[in-house]
Amino acid sequence: MTKEHIAETYQKIQDEITQALEALDGGAKFEEEVWEREGGGGGRTRIIQNGNILEKGGVNFSAVHGKLPEAIKKAFGVDEEYFFATGVSIVIHPNNPHVPIIHMNIRYFELNEQIRWFGGGIDLTPHYVIDEDAKFFHQQLKNVCDTHHPNFYADFKTWADNYFFIKHRNETRGIGGVFYDKLTPEKTGLSYEQIFDFSCDLGRIFAPTYIELVNRHRDQSYTQREKDWQLIRRGRYVEFNLVYDSGTKFGLETNGRIESILMSLPAQANWFYDFKAEPGSQEERTLDLLKKDIPWV
Repeated sequence: MTKEHIAETYQKIQDEITQALEALDGGAKFEEEVWEREGGGGGRTRIIQNGNILEKGGVNFSAVHGKLPEAIKKAFGVDEEYFFATGVSIVIHPNNPHVPIIHMNIRYFELNEQIRWFGGGIDLTPHYVIDEDAKFFHQQLKNVCDTHHPNFYADFKTWADNYFFIKHRNETRGIGGVFYDKLTPEKTGLSYEQIFDFSCDLGRIFAPTYIELVNRHRDQSYTQREKDWQLIRRGRYVEFNLVYDSGTKFGLETNGRIESILMSLPAQANWFYDFKAEPGSQEERTLDLLKKDIPWV
């Protein structure tokens, strides 16, 4: 299993997902920009906008290499000079506030044969938390995790709850999912090939899972109040990505392509001053469920 094979497989997963999302939307098509990174490597940025369902979304692939910046060397605690990184990163912002935001990332990082690892995850950010959807989403992830390791779902769900947490708001970004980083044979008891297979299976569960959630709500009507709430929740999403997200920080510190790094941001988001949810409202209920450690399955 070479890094070239990993990158080629991730490219195929990008192709599969963009094709599935275009069919789901039924209107808009992805626009592709092939880019090269100064210093080594490049990628394929694919953006869909103003669709029937998908207001803005990105399904990006990259495979970059080059000299490791000092800030990253310190963060990783390594003295290596050169790195290779490849992965697929997805964020989808829908038009309808009853359809959730979704994010996925699968990635591989290598300094040398001894220092290399996999990371990634999928998490869901509903504007309105619906119990049946949350249970379905988490069961889908648990099914994939259980196929590869009995502890993956429980461990990675906790990791997601802790990672996707907006500390200054004291709320989770959404209902979590699974998140993992720096997976190696030493940490998992699996070979690199088995960890790679897990990352691919997780990537391939993305499309059928999101398609099911979209189809449950794509034709549901909504009010201006619900649209305003969606824009507030998007604002929270922006806050997390710009303040806490490690992938955003890594991209910026390794001279990544700005448009690709910030494709996770919605086309529009709002910040209402001192917003208070109405007691007993669906907005208040959603806020009450933006907590860690909720056992959805």
